[in-house]
Amino acid sequence: MVNFTVDQMRSLMDTPEQIRNMSVIAHVDHGKSTLTDSLVAAAGIIAVTAAGDTRLTDTRQDEQDRCITIKSTGISLFFHYPLELDLPKDSGDSRDFLVNLIDSPGHVDFSSEVTAALRVTDGALVVVDCVEGVCVQTETVLRQALAERIKPVMTINKLDRAFLELQLEAEEMYQTFTRVIETANVIMATYQDPALGDVQVSPQKGTVAFSAGLHGWAFTLTRFARMYAKKFGVDVEKMTHRLWGDSFFNRKTKKWSKSDTDADGTKLERAFCEFIIKPVKKIIELAMSDQVEALEKLLAGLDVTLNNEDKQLRQKPLMKRVLQKWLPADQALLEMMVTHLPSPAKAQKYRTELLYEGPMDDVAATAMRNCDPKGPLMLYVSKMVPATDKGRFIAFGRVFSGTVRTGMKVRIYGPNYEPGEKKDLAVKNIQRTMLMMGRRTEAIESIPAGNTVGLVGLDQYLVKAGTITDEDTAFPIRNMKYSVSPVVRVAVEPKNPSDLPKLVEGLKRLAKSDPLVEVSMEESGEHIIAGAGELHLEICLKDLQDDFMNGAEIRIGNPVVSFRETVEGVPNPESTAVCLSKSPNKHNRLYIYADPLPEGVAKAIEDGKVTPRDDVKTRAKYLHEEFGLDEDAARRIWCFAPDTTGCNLLMDRTKAVQFMNEIKDSCVAAMQWATKEGALCDEPMRNIGFHIADVTLHADAIHRGGGQIIPTCRRCLYGAQLMAAPRLFEPVFMVDITCPEQCVGAIYGLLSRKRGMVTEEQQRSGTPLWILKAFLPVVESFGFTADLRSATSGQAFPQMIFSHWDVVSGNPLETGNLAYEFCKSTRLRKGLKEAIPDISHYFDKL
Repeated sequence: MVNFTVDQMRSLMDTPEQIRNMSVIAHVDHGKSTLTDSLVAAAGIIAVTAAGDTRLTDTRQDEQDRCITIKSTGISLFFHYPLELDLPKDSGDSRDFLVNLIDSPGHVDFSSEVTAALRVTDGALVVVDCVEGVCVQTETVLRQALAERIKPVMTINKLDRAFLELQLEAEEMYQTFTRVIETANVIMATYQDPALGDVQVSPQKGTVAFSAGLHGWAFTLTRFARMYAKKFGVDVEKMTHRLWGDSFFNRKTKKWSKSDTDADGTKLERAFCEFIIKPVKKIIELAMSDQVEALEKLLAGLDVTLNNEDKQLRQKPLMKRVLQKWLPADQALLEMMVTHLPSPAKAQKYRTELLYEGPMDDVAATAMRNCDPKGPLMLYVSKMVPATDKGRFIAFGRVFSGTVRTGMKVRIYGPNYEPGEKKDLAVKNIQRTMLMMGRRTEAIESIPAGNTVGLVGLDQYLVKAGTITDEDTAFPIRNMKYSVSPVVRVAVEPKNPSDLPKLVEGLKRLAKSDPLVEVSMEESGEHIIAGAGELHLEICLKDLQDDFMNGAEIRIGNPVVSFRETVEGVPNPESTAVCLSKSPNKHNRLYIYADPLPEGVAKAIEDGKVTPRDDVKTRAKYLHEEFGLDEDAARRIWCFAPDTTGCNLLMDRTKAVQFMNEIKDSCVAAMQWATKEGALCDEPMRNIGFHIADVTLHADAIHRGGGQIIPTCRRCLYGAQLMAAPRLFEPVFMVDITCPEQCVGAIYGLLSRKRGMVTEEQQRSGTPLWILKAFLPVVESFGFTADLRSATSGQAFPQMIFSHWDVVSGNPLETGNLAYEFCKSTRLRKGLKEAIPDISHYFDKL
């Protein structure tokens, strides 16, 4: 039975010290959802016996069928903290805690869901498979968490595999766990944020648990330390430190030593192996060999009693029941979460600076820092969750300050809102506020600061994410940065032309339902869906057809990849080809040249280290000192393009020219237009710096308006791009392949056929598995998983994540190379003329 009511949860919401907002993050198949089940069972929502098999947070049918999480799911749980445990220092007197937990996907194609989950939480439980160790996606999610200033704690999961499948010796297990913890700590140290303080995890601190999610048992060192401290009559903290590291117990002398050999040369057993692994192993051995009587005798000393029903169980079910009773997973995880993860009151003090875009001393920032329920409402919606009634969405987010109430009037800022302007702003009433409970929702009157919330009635005004406030002067909360890019695209069309309105409506809903998916319409009339990878697209197309179009059939084109256009620059900078373009009325002339931006600038812009909103002098100094960009050019950046934040720059390099400010807006508009659709094949440009060298303008303002300047500037930008040795960028995946040694040769062969390149290979210590890291162009990745499975008889497991943009070899203006073929096929697909604009005849005149 559910052991709490909505009223109990509502009363806890008013004390932020008693709240924990946390996400469960990990690599795919490391056991997040099965582990979450133990916590859900402890709250009484599902039966303890069903924990691990129910996977309550996998709410969709395809998640249950495929056994992977696709969407992150929020659930609020009420827990009573056990009396025998000490309460953390910064919590109140009450032992009741409210845990807002989000179970997130582990597959790399759905990392955008992880970003959305992390934004609204303050702590993360990192789950690592003890056999596979820290994998590529573990590193990605840890990096995302630390970038959002989220405090991690860790659990080493699937211990049952180490006992039953690998049958490791106790010392081997200890070494395996140590390696996993060290690898994770190296990653945390690499991406650590000083504001977070020390985030390194250690079993002695109590920030590492050991668990078997499927069987519902887990422990921390403190659990065993309390047991042995009572027996030996020593301090719990002292005992905890002895249970990890180089600490050995001599049974003869009853003394502890730092060395594993006794004075007379006897080998001593490590305390962790002796006092923790051996008792667990003994119970597992007795249960698996059906020695129920011996097991009962052993359990009597541990204060665990089996009822008649339990005694009928055999082998694995018996082992599961015994360990669940002795070491319940929920108690170990709950103790770790409550003690070591921050409450909203604590976390918002250091997270506000990262989240809020406005000044840190205004009324909204102060309320956010203090997690003030009486301050102005500041709420961030991180994703839209499809509601049970078809076509509607619940906005899922987190209240950072103030209190959100049913019926209250709020200002809704979309992602493109600019403070002080009316663009992307709506003022509306909230229809209903609700609590997210996995598959269900519970209506609730109001929700104060520090809690997660579901809002009904905002889906017409918000697409994916946004800020909600009731304060006129408040700035928005920063948009989320995703670790993957939507680089794989497909065109869709309805099988029956009369279903076109359904498709258009369905695409709008699809764009809302997924944080990352991009939906666009090409000039040729094609409807394009862009996703992070093949699986992501497959799920999006299934949702589109089944849920958002009510089963109307669609025709899906072949997957295509979006390229980027760039320039290599001419070898001699002195001979830079300056392009001249005259306006239609022949009264104005623009002289522009292009060159590639210094290495690293594009990455800095994409990572948000350089933005259009930065102070001009500070930004110029940073660009000049870090990347060597010319200081004069860096001070006179007119705009970033495309979409005002892209990684192409337009710079004014003119000297003593009149009326430049009057044509600035027209040139910026032309730059945004040109960089969105480059001259080679209508793809966006990347990493190009355009310099306005000189301008001749008509004295009368009427002859130099937007109608004259915009098309002129656009043509000139295209000319400059084609004169500066244009090249194509293609997206490249980083592939992480886990396989046995005998498959390595076959994988090398397959990768070389697909233009892939292996960058690293290493054996995962303690297992017969090898890990290969390779770069693979996205164009070649379609069907790669299937080819890999057939080449290795299904023994290799790939994980692909977008890594970087790489130049395609060859000149796209000359026939007979790969870049030209890509260019030609893209132009044909988009309905452009086959030939790229020829500019060679201009060179004759120069």
